[in-house]
Amino acid sequence: MRRLLSSRLRGLMRGFTLIELLVVIAIIAILIGLLLPAVQKVREAAARMQCQNNLKQIGVALHTYHDTRNIFPPGGRCGEGVPQLPQYPTWNLNWGDDRGSWMVYILPYIEQDNLFRLFPAIESTVNAAGVARGLPAVQQARVKTYRCPSDDFNLNEAHFNYAGSMGPQCATGGCGFDPHQAFCNQPAWGYGASADHGNDISASGIRGMFNRLGAPITMASVKDGLSNTIMIGEILPEFNDHTAGNLQWTHFNGGVAHASTIVPINYGVSMIKNWGACPPSAGEYSRRNWNQSWGFRSYHSGGANFVFGDGSVRFLPQSIDTRTYNLLGCRNDGQAVTLP
Repeated sequence: MRRLLSSRLRGLMRGFTLIELLVVIAIIAILIGLLLPAVQKVREAAARMQCQNNLKQIGVALHTYHDTRNIFPPGGRCGEGVPQLPQYPTWNLNWGDDRGSWMVYILPYIEQDNLFRLFPAIESTVNAAGVARGLPAVQQARVKTYRCPSDDFNLNEAHFNYAGSMGPQCATGGCGFDPHQAFCNQPAWGYGASADHGNDISASGIRGMFNRLGAPITMASVKDGLSNTIMIGEILPEFNDHTAGNLQWTHFNGGVAHASTIVPINYGVSMIKNWGACPPSAGEYSRRNWNQSWGFRSYHSGGANFVFGDGSVRFLPQSIDTRTYNLLGCRNDGQAVTLP
């Protein structure tokens, strides 16, 4: 009996051989390899659901604002000053007088009233949003509703992942390469050319729901029906020169109302990012080329989330037909469209 116990004790004290240890490590590595994709899928599913919830809150806030004022909030608003737009000789536009974006105007409707109060009389104070950006409390504020958890771009600054839709608005890139411009002038699809970059104060010149100059859009303006018209969609701030800066969500010209459906969903996400001005080669993707960068995109696999005019949230695949996508962006094309 003693010999047997002694033998077993020596076996236990001997421990694992090198081969046995390597086999155990290999098994653990295989198990981790099998588990990681599942964990990542669960995390992405949770992030995508949170992103959709953010858009639902934004949709409700936009409707509440409309119920209160009988108009949707301005995509952006700036004060009067230096003449800038030749098509409106009696109207002045001062790009330095920032009155904020639609994201500022809906703050009271997403339980951020205290933050909104830091913007001094935003509709009448000269450069109200610019003044607010100088306040430490605004600089330190992080509006969780405006961030999609799938995007971890520069969490030390206040960025945003949602933008108002201009619909199939024309948007020259300024780099000599405009691969998507043809989609903004499609009379056969029910709409013609429009002011580049949404530079129009009249609703008749805006194809979608928002623009940075605050063209007045109401529910009655959405002739195609709220359920058939994109209102807000996802963006990735690092891929757009107007959205990559800190606190750009407060700025009328900060990219909050700059997304056009002429740019395909997720266009350029997997391509080389150019952080400078126009790229050396005209065909190279650049966040500076607005005909390429001013589109909706996300880190969700295969597409992006959108909130429509009726407040419903839908995931649109990046493979969506170009005509269908632009008709969903346009609020008054008069065409029948089937959602994918």
